[in-house]
This record gives sequence, C-alpha cells and structure tokens, in this order.
Amino acid sequence: MSLADILFRSRKRNSRFSKLERVIKYKFKNQIYLEQAFTHRSINSYPRQNYERLEFLGDAVIDLVVSGELMREFPEGDEGILTQKRAALVQKSFLSSMGNLLDLLSFLNIEPSVDLEVDKIAVKQLGNVYEALIGAIFMDGGIEPCERLILDTVWRHRADAWKITNYKGRLIEFCHSRQLANPKFIINSVIGPEHQKLFEVQVKVGDNSYPTGIGSNKKTAEQSAAQIALEKLLL
Repeated sequence: MSLADILFRSRKRNSRFSKLERVIKYKFKNQIYLEQAFTHRSINSYPRQNYERLEFLGDAVIDLVVSGELMREFPEGDEGILTQKRAALVQKSFLSSMGNLLDLLSFLNIEPSVDLEVDKIAVKQLGNVYEALIGAIFMDGGIEPCERLILDTVWRHRADAWKITNYKGRLIEFCHSRQLANPKFIINSVIGPEHQKLFEVQVKVGDNSYPTGIGSNKKTAEQSAAQIALEKLLL
C-alpha cells in the first residue's frame, strides 16, 4: 500500500468519527480506541478488536462517577436509597437512551445479519456502545473527560430515570404476555435497627432467580428487584 493510500484511509477513518467527537466534546488522541468501541464482535471476535472489553471498563467507570454524584446529591441517603437511585441510572435501558441521544448506532460497525430494526437488539447495542465509548475515553484520556460526558448525559437526564415506574406491575404484565409463571418476591434479609431497616428482595420467575434488589422498605426493595429482573428478561 502506498503512502498516499495510507494517508487517505487515515483521513477517511478520522472523518468517520469527527461528528461524534464534536458532539461528545472530546478529541481522541488514539483513534484505535474509538474504532474498537464501535466494532461489534460479528465483525471481529478477537477480544482486543471489538467493543466488549471497553464495555466492561465503561460500565465500571459509569458506576464510579454516578456513585460519587449520588453521594453529593443525597448526603443523608442510606445505602438502600443510593443503590436504588444508581440502579435506575446504570440500567441498560436507560444507558441505551443516552446512546440514542448521541446517535451512536450510526457509527457502529456491525454485520447486516444483526437486525438493528428489532427494538430489543437496538436497545441492547445502544447501551453496550455507550458503555464502550466511556471505556474508550477512559483509556485515551483518563477519568476527567469520562466524567464530563457522563454528567452531560446520564446525570443531566437523571430525572427521567427516576420517574416513578411500577416495575413490579410491568414485570407481572411481561410474564403474562410471555406465558411465564407469575414472579415470586422473596425477602432474603432484613438488617439494621427498627428505624433504619434495609430490605433485600429477590425475584424468581419459574426456575430462574435474578439478582437482589435493596430498599429502605419492602415496597422499594420489591420495585428494585422487579426492575433488575425485567432488565435481564428484556436482554
């Protein structure tokens, strides 16, 4: 390949993400991270050549930044409240709405056989690539630019995630629509003094159990558990 061809391909690659870099207000020093963040495993199954490792990292970075903001926003909030608030902000469905806000699917390199016209698939990919983008920014520029983007997306729209939603009712409706057994809500533990109890509830649907939800009372713990189970079922 000639030098002219290399330069042309480099300019083409850079221009592909120039719009995204303007939107997220961050210019990558190493475009390899950006390419990796938007490469689906259907294109390249090698772990260092697709977005999955960056998605793993981005998930942790989002948790860290959101947790810090929640500590400042709710200085008197107990662990149950903070956990519930964070769960709403880091759930895949909400992160997918942030990915949609940034139009991330338009940059995704994915095989046509993966049908992004199917809502369930599109939602999953949007959430995945949002996390991968955060991971890529962290690798390229550290925590500060990640924090700026998370604050400008997830944190800015936190009220949308915290709108009162009857996740328990939605889960029951989902199970009925798919002819699944009614969900069972099991209290795994209740800890703390009478005035500051913390409930831990687990959902079972048929033979399947899902991660526990935590709340300062039984109702909020059930809602948190239902939200987690519903998210897993929708994947």
